[in-house]
This record gives sequence, structure tokens and C-alpha cells, in this order.
Amino acid sequence: MTAIEFNHKVASLRPMLRTLTRRFTTDRDESLDLVQDTLLKALTYRDKFRDDTNLKGWLFTIMRNTFINNYRKNQRSKTSHDDTKELYFLNVEDTHTFNKPEGNMHFKEVWRNVNELREELLIPFKMHTTGYKYHEIAEHLSIPIGTVKNRIFHARKEIQKKLTGYSEL
Repeated sequence: MTAIEFNHKVASLRPMLRTLTRRFTTDRDESLDLVQDTLLKALTYRDKFRDDTNLKGWLFTIMRNTFINNYRKNQRSKTSHDDTKELYFLNVEDTHTFNKPEGNMHFKEVWRNVNELREELLIPFKMHTTGYKYHEIAEHLSIPIGTVKNRIFHARKEIQKKLTGYSEL
């Protein structure tokens, strides 16, 4: 298939691509961007297309992968969209960081209390807070999964008890 034939076939499938974007998004602008990105990638990587391949399926695969990659990128960057008039939320102070000296002090106090836990509670709790799943902790420590959940629960309760007076500061 020549480049002109390929370009013509891809362009003729644009309305079908627009319809397929409904599987991924209901936002009109995001949908149009997704179609545009798909077409751009299809034209850029035309040499990867084989004549015996279903063009619609190939384009749909490009669209799906593009959507997934964009979604993951947005999740990593944690971008927020401020749709309020005059961008109110962009001007609100961020109180959830540890960049302030008193925030750093609070953070150290919490971890000091965490590290004072009994070892049987501390190990599962730290593993859970670093991203291990319950079943992974259970396998690593050779204990039942219910015991893991129980120890993490009790670790949280002990930390909360130690920090009750601290929240009034």
C-alpha cells in the first residue's frame, strides 16, 4: 500500500475513531485530542503497519495505548484542573506538605511514635506503609493474613493513642 493510499484510508476512518473514543472519555476536547494523537502516531509509524493487518484494529490499539499512557502520566503528575471562576483553588495555600519547620517537627514526632511500637506490630505496619500487600506481608512473616491485618490495625490504634494530645498543639 502506498503512502497516499494509507493516508486516505486512515483519514476516512476518522469518524469511526471519534465514535470509539466514547469508550475512554466523555469529554469532547479530550476525545478530539485522543483522535488527533492516534492519527499522528498512525501516520508517524506507517512503516510499522503490515498490509495483512486490520487497519481499524491497529488504529484502535494505538488509541487505547495512547489513552492508557496519558492516563498514567496524569496520575503520576497529579495534575489538578481548576474549573472555578478566577482560578480560586490555584491560589489556596497547600497545607499538606512537610516543607514548613513545624510540619517537619510533626512528621518526626509521628515517626518517633511509630518506631516505639512493639516489633510484632512495627514490622507489618512498616511493610504496609511502604507498599507491601497484606498477602505479601503474610508470606514474608509466615503468619496468617488475618493476623497481619490485626497487627496493622492495632499499630494504628497505638499510634493514635500516643498522638491524641499532640493534635491540640
